[in-house]
Amino acid sequence: MRPPVIEAIKIENYRVLQDVEIKKLKPFTVLIGPNGSGKSTLFDVFAFLETSFTLGIRNAWDRRGGLSQLRSRGAEGPIAIQISYREKPRAKLLTYRLEIDEERGRPVVSRELLRWTTAAGQGRPQHILDFRHGSGDVVDEETGVASREDLDGPDKLAVNALGQFKSHPRVAALRRFISGWYLSYLSVAEERKSPTAGPQERLSQSGDNISNVLQYLKENYPERLQSVIEALQEAVPTLERVDYSTSPDGRLVLFIKDSPFADSVLASNASDGTLKLLSYLTLLHDPDPAPFIGIEEPENHLYNSVLPGLAEQCRLSSDKSQVLVTTHSHEFVNACRPDEVIALYRGDDGYTRVIRPNDLPLVTDMLDSGAQLGTLWQENYIDDLPEPKTPVVDAGRRE
Repeated sequence: MRPPVIEAIKIENYRVLQDVEIKKLKPFTVLIGPNGSGKSTLFDVFAFLETSFTLGIRNAWDRRGGLSQLRSRGAEGPIAIQISYREKPRAKLLTYRLEIDEERGRPVVSRELLRWTTAAGQGRPQHILDFRHGSGDVVDEETGVASREDLDGPDKLAVNALGQFKSHPRVAALRRFISGWYLSYLSVAEERKSPTAGPQERLSQSGDNISNVLQYLKENYPERLQSVIEALQEAVPTLERVDYSTSPDGRLVLFIKDSPFADSVLASNASDGTLKLLSYLTLLHDPDPAPFIGIEEPENHLYNSVLPGLAEQCRLSSDKSQVLVTTHSHEFVNACRPDEVIALYRGDDGYTRVIRPNDLPLVTDMLDSGAQLGTLWQENYIDDLPEPKTPVVDAGRRE
């Protein structure tokens, strides 16, 4: 059974995203737009949530410089992140809202809300959890009775605390969902390292344990490892195999062999693109994948011809995980469907706006006539729109 799918996200006062709402998110979603449009900021919104759930609000807050660096310049009120999702198709729509403000230099959860509607989306939403400044009500889902609870402090998440109890299954499911997200920050320099030997199930955000994950796949899921190698060989036809060995000091050394040559080469001497693609494929072929995967600018270090294949790998993986990608690559976008792509732009007023290519009649007509979406974007057919009615982003913030 696939994990929950986020159908909509709303962000308020988060850097350049002062008032942005995106609906109809797909299991595979691609964000495009010029530099400074808000793509990286939107990606960071998901990272902020994941860090808040795994390491705490204060950690996520401090990493980003606190309120002065997070809140849209000139804005007032709390920073707010709201996601709407379904735990399975046609299930009730759940909405989680997190509002964060600052008091005496410290972050506080000014409001945390979890509610649901009927599967058809009709009727008044029912609150499961509603907390303000560390105190609030939570409903026992078995009895329907609400109780008052106090947290250890105003910077604590009620979902993290109450999600450990069986009497709150929806809260527990949300806690597991967000805590399990994977946001990729793969680094070729980290991928070249030789880590201590030992199988590891999940690729790290930097990719420094790629050898450990390959060891885990080889020992437990050899068919998955074979699918990774086959996908890599399709993109790099000269590649013969990928393997590892254990050095005398107990470290894993990754080797890559090209078919024209008799000897393998160390990963430290392999091409940047081969290592980066190997890491992406390993991530996307995870036998127990993260429920949400974020990949930022996968085209870095990769040759243009492999990007359509990588886009298809992302789409295939979206059967088991929701996949979000930011990209500047027209070749990657050419392999995407119009309803999978969301464009972010900043108008003359300095605020980011959301554009759906499949809502533009000219674009859809040209696609029906055989044009490619990435090419239309490259030729500026997607951003040629009138000014939005209301501003949605602070002009003074960088992405």
